[in-house]
Amino acid sequence: MADKNRSRVTVEIYGQTYTVVGTETSGHVRYVASLVDERMREISKHNRHLDSKKIAVLTAVNSVHDFLKLEAKVKQLEEELENLKG
Repeated sequence: MADKNRSRVTVEIYGQTYTVVGTETSGHVRYVASLVDERMREISKHNRHLDSKKIAVLTAVNSVHDFLKLEAKVKQLEEELENLKG
């Protein structure tokens, strides 16, 4: 059974066209794609010898690294909030 809330959005990332299927708004998907594109172009600018596959992997590694740092910060802030409450 198809999910009626799913939509298709066509985006361009680092010169390639992708169709993203999901439940987020098209604006959100386009925003995420623009951030990925921006990050890939920034990495490429500083590493001109890398091919697009390596740039994509470095983008993923950097993004997960940033996510883990933010996740740790959220945990720390939640713990501080609990300490203030208790």
